[in-house]
Amino acid sequence: MAYYYFDFRDGKKQDRYGVVSSSLCQLSAKSDSCYEVLWQLYSDNANGTGKPDNSALTECIKDMLSLPGQGPVYIIIDALDECPNISGTPSAREKVLELVEDLIELNLSNIHLCVTSRPEVGIRRVLEPLTPLQISLHDERGQKEDIIKYVKFIVLSIQEWREEDKQRVIDVLCEKADGTYVILSGAS
Repeated sequence: MAYYYFDFRDGKKQDRYGVVSSSLCQLSAKSDSCYEVLWQLYSDNANGTGKPDNSALTECIKDMLSLPGQGPVYIIIDALDECPNISGTPSAREKVLELVEDLIELNLSNIHLCVTSRPEVGIRRVLEPLTPLQISLHDERGQKEDIIKYVKFIVLSIQEWREEDKQRVIDVLCEKADGTYVILSGAS
């Protein structure tokens, strides 16, 4: 299993390079055959003195996932909407969406991919045609209620704020709570 969380507070956790390199490390830590694939990438890059590009990393993860006799592999990509979608051709988010497309198009029955995000149009436009299983927690009644409870709990625990400031923050955050959108690939 490999898990990756896009964190808007950490620039190193907001792009394709981060998600692929993290996944490679996690998968190789649990499998000798995956470790050998990663070791080959390391060797091909002057024993770590060179830095592989996105293309080399992507080929490495495809090689790992395509190993014969590979058991079930679960890859979870959380908070894709926190990957920047600012100008650039393509943007960091578009590059991550291309990676997700590449992994799904491998069409390997042992690969299970879960991507979570707020239900943003650009993300849904790319992901919806790729897989038949999508869940919009955004549309679930309890989702927004859980977000509101959590926001209230956290904000009310901040002792330094005035009560009217706390209420204003709660009102704004709860009004903007959008829920979550999830796509699953390879799930049975």
